[in-house]
Amino acid sequence: MPIITRLESTPPESIDSQIMQMVVDYVSDISMVGIAPSNPLYPLYQYGVGHEVHQYLQAMDGSRGFAVELIVALDDDDPSVVAGFLLYLPVQDDPQACAVAYMAVRSDQRRRGIARAMLQKMTERYPHAELACFVAKVPYFQAMGFQVLSARGPQVVMNTRDHQTEGLLAVLDVAPIYHSVEVRQIHAYLLKQHGKRAMTDAEKQRDRHLDQMTRQARLFVQQRMADDSGRA
Repeated sequence: MPIITRLESTPPESIDSQIMQMVVDYVSDISMVGIAPSNPLYPLYQYGVGHEVHQYLQAMDGSRGFAVELIVALDDDDPSVVAGFLLYLPVQDDPQACAVAYMAVRSDQRRRGIARAMLQKMTERYPHAELACFVAKVPYFQAMGFQVLSARGPQVVMNTRDHQTEGLLAVLDVAPIYHSVEVRQIHAYLLKQHGKRAMTDAEKQRDRHLDQMTRQARLFVQQRMADDSGRA
C-alpha cells in the first residue's frame, strides 16, 4: 500500500511535476467540464485546469491569503513516485470542515484503495468534508461515507454529513486563466490546426455535453430526494 502523507508546504518540484502530469493525463475525470480527449478543445482545458492546480499548489505558502492542503500517496516500492494526490481547501470559521478541490490516482495504481486512504486521512483532520462529482461516481463516494446533498451544475454535491458547512470557503478565481494570453495563444493554434468550423462544432459539443450532465445531475438528485422522502 502506498505511503499516504500530508504536506505542510508547497511541494518540491519532483512532486509538483508528477501532480501536474496527472492533471494533464486525467483532465476529463477531474475537470468540471468533463471534456473528452476527442474534443479539439481538450488541450485548452489541459492547460487551464493544470494552471489552476498549479496556482493552488503555490498558494500553500500562504501567499494567497487562504488555506490549501495537499495529501499525496507515494509508491511503496519507490517513494519518489507519486501514485495519487488529493488537493483540498479548509473552510474558514469551521475547523472541522473542508472541500475537495482535485483528486487523481495514476491509472496503473487504481483499485488499491488509494483514493479511499487519502480521503480517510483528510476526514480524520476535517470530518465535515464535501466534494462534487459526476453522477457515475456517486456510488464510489457513497461507499466511502459521503452522501448526496444537491446538484451543482453538471455535478452532484456530496458530504460526509447531511448538511453543508456554514463557514466560508475561499477558492481561486479561475476566470483570468481562461482570458489569459496563454489561453488565447492555445486557442489560436487550435483554430489554425482544426479550422473555424471544427472549433465552433467543438464548442457546441462541449456545451451540449455540459447541458446533458447538468440535467442528469439535477434529475438524479431529485429522484434521490424523492426516494429518501418515500422511505421516511
